[in-house]
Amino acid sequence: MDWGYGRMSSSDYNVRKALVTLAIETVLFKIGKPAHDEVIGRLGKEYKCYLPDCYEHPEYLKKTLQDLYGNCATTIIESIKKQLEEFETQKGIDTFIARISV
Repeated sequence: MDWGYGRMSSSDYNVRKALVTLAIETVLFKIGKPAHDEVIGRLGKEYKCYLPDCYEHPEYLKKTLQDLYGNCATTIIESIKKQLEEFETQKGIDTFIARISV
């Protein structure tokens, strides 16, 4: 199937989406539960989406982080990318990383 991230099976897609979601949650919880909750709330309010939806729409996460944390958003995004470092060459994850880095 082609999910806009190249051709991959639905199970591969779901695993990669889960890896990205876990990486984002890990970084946000390291900042603190209030930060995690604020990002989740803002994504829901502004984009009508949940954290896993950021796999397909990394621009939502990037904009939310920039709105909430200004220049510090870059550090948070770098931390997310570091969490995904060992998977960064996998189709889908490479696309997510490229799109959140723009």
